[in-house]
Amino acid sequence: MPPGEAPATVLVTDDDERFRERLVRAFVRHGFQAHGAASAQAALEAARALRPGYAVVDLRLPDGSGLELVRELKALDVSTTVVVLTGYGSIATAVEAVRRGATHYLAKPADVDDILLAFAGATLPSGQEAALTHEVPSLARAEWEHIQRVLADCGGNISQAARLLRIQRRSLQRKLSKYPVPK
Repeated sequence: MPPGEAPATVLVTDDDERFRERLVRAFVRHGFQAHGAASAQAALEAARALRPGYAVVDLRLPDGSGLELVRELKALDVSTTVVVLTGYGSIATAVEAVRRGATHYLAKPADVDDILLAFAGATLPSGQEAALTHEVPSLARAEWEHIQRVLADCGGNISQAARLLRIQRRSLQRKLSKYPVPK
């Protein structure tokens, strides 16, 4: 960032406090002025005050849909670059997110480098390809991340998570005893 230029502002909206705060700290380390919001309402209030150039929006929020928040953020400032994050990705929601104004749609757990890559791709001049690459997780890694998300949603209850995943409890325990699969 050139000297004297104000840092770009990013608004991170996610109801998972630890994940949100980790992203905010990472953006600050990368030179952004970063702010977090736990709900759609808090994000809209912050966006009205801050006018962020960038926004990271979780698809599921406690007081509404991230898709609706994307539409409202773009209505406030059409130049805001919005990236949608979700642990429950589908083609339908990805298409809807882009239709409402999101630039990219990333699966959780995305890190700040993935999000910066999405931001960079959104701001390249037309016709210019991104020099950056994105690493696609292996099938084993995607399975491990899905199991972790379901287990977190069940509050750590292995029996309930096994029922939701439609596998036996013992099989789930074996999968959980293994170390995380490398990306």
